[in-house]
Amino acid sequence: MLEIKNLSKEFPVEKGIFSKSKLTVKAVQNVSFNLEKNKVLGLVGESGSGKSTLGKTIMKLLNPSAGQIFYDNKNITNYNNKQMINIRKKLQMIFQDPFASLNPRKNIFDTLAEPVKVHRLVNGNIKDYINQIIHDVGLNEESLTRFPHEFSGGQRQRIGIARSLVLKPECIIADEPVSALDVSIQAQVLNLLEKIRDSYNLTMIFISHDLSVIEYFCDIVAVMYLGHIVEMAPSKELFNNPRHSYTRALLSAVPKVKYKSKNKIIIKGDIPSPINPPSGCVFRTRCPNPTHDCKEGNIEMGLIEVSPGHWVDRCCVNCV
Repeated sequence: MLEIKNLSKEFPVEKGIFSKSKLTVKAVQNVSFNLEKNKVLGLVGESGSGKSTLGKTIMKLLNPSAGQIFYDNKNITNYNNKQMINIRKKLQMIFQDPFASLNPRKNIFDTLAEPVKVHRLVNGNIKDYINQIIHDVGLNEESLTRFPHEFSGGQRQRIGIARSLVLKPECIIADEPVSALDVSIQAQVLNLLEKIRDSYNLTMIFISHDLSVIEYFCDIVAVMYLGHIVEMAPSKELFNNPRHSYTRALLSAVPKVKYKSKNKIIIKGDIPSPINPPSGCVFRTRCPNPTHDCKEGNIEMGLIEVSPGHWVDRCCVNCV
């Protein structure tokens, strides 16, 4: 359903009013993966690793700097807004902050009905259609007359999920949909996402920094570091047999994850600046066991398959 080839996104650094800077923030660098229908891909990594930027670039909310995006075997990389109209119905997004993404001047019915009217999805009674959608996300019909500020955080996220469902999409990108919620509410929203995934036959990209959520919800997991995917594998394989030092450190830092190591792996040093990342392997400045070529930056980033479906950065295969 979704194929990403060498996708990159860079942001220019503004220097001043009368002078321009040639520096760029390398937010996403040479990311490639395939996502099959009805599968859930989890994107995990530290804050600033490029997860949300990757999601927005796939959605074409941000134009890619390089690479290609294929949706349903169609190259949509250079599609303009008019060409993207039909793709928007099939590819939707759930945003991290539901309050910021909802129009405070519109009640919930108008918010949900607007895309239905724009895309002319329903010929009959729109109200009945919206009532069914709001019921599917666990809210009652009375909610439709209220405004976003009248709801709790969990309820607003349900509305955000409902808005992504009104166009009957095939694929949804969920950008940390539970990170701002209490733990008990997180469980409810995750159960809701699992329910609608099955009932709507959805393919999903699930972005999160919580590995316990990723383990529970996702079929495939991709670990991001400084704009690169450093390891990707089926969820069970990645949690049972992590091959990258960064993945091992992330797993050991989360008490909820059942990881065999008794000692926590602490990565020393700070994350390099995405404006001036290290040459070669971007993880070499913090790697616990770098090789000579790795230290010198002689090995470029790139994934190799170490076992069926398990991909690891070629530089770090020999470092673990």
